[in-house]
Amino acid sequence: MRLNHIDLAVRDIAQTRAFFEAHLDFVHAQTLGQNGLAILKDETGLVLVLSRWPKDPRAAYPGAFHIGFLLESEAAVWARYDRLLLAGVNLPAPPAHQRGGFQFYFEAPGPILVEIGHRP
Repeated sequence: MRLNHIDLAVRDIAQTRAFFEAHLDFVHAQTLGQNGLAILKDETGLVLVLSRWPKDPRAAYPGAFHIGFLLESEAAVWARYDRLLLAGVNLPAPPAHQRGGFQFYFEAPGPILVEIGHRP
């Protein structure tokens, strides 16, 4: 069995879609309605669905919720960090060795906490 897709609720589908395309190399596959649902794919075939945030003002992801991406080396992690930094993405801390990997975190529009790292 393999993970087929992830559906994330976001506050602004168009903004989040553009971020994932520009900075995380996702490719837009389809948008349904007027930015009611966006379907993106990555190079491994993972499908990322971006759907509308619930209307309930109390809705929120749990504090530790995040999505993570693995890269092939520490050099690739640094390259992605530098690319995001150059693009003006707010990066709270540089990559570091922690919890068995080499990684960094940032918040993508959504809001979605994202981890990018390498694990030996």
